[in-house]
Order: sequence, then structure tokens, then C-alpha cells
Amino acid sequence: MMWLNSGIPPAQVAEWAGTSVAMLFATYAQCISGQEQDLRQRLDEMPDVSATLIA
Repeated sequence: MMWLNSGIPPAQVAEWAGTSVAMLFATYAQCISGQEQDLRQRLDEMPDVSATLIA
């Protein structure tokens, strides 16, 4: 599904498609590709919050 592969949030795609997010993923999850590098970069850029979780 081009919308999901383009990074449009699943909730928005589901709304436009007239279905639920669960049904969207059940149908199209295997079609999502090409985002791993971008997602890993986002994770690397996130601040380290582990210190704030220890109270």
C-alpha cells in the first residue's frame, strides 16, 4: 500500500480507506517496506530517556 510506505500514519490511512487499523494491518502489513533505515535513524536521534525512568 503506497500510503503506508510513504509514511502516512496508519490511523489516517485506515480512515481514508474506510476500515480499522487492525484490518488495515491484517491485510497490508506484509506490503510495508522500505522504512527500516528511516525508523532506525529516528531511534538513534531520540534522547536517552532511561535516566528519567529510574526514580
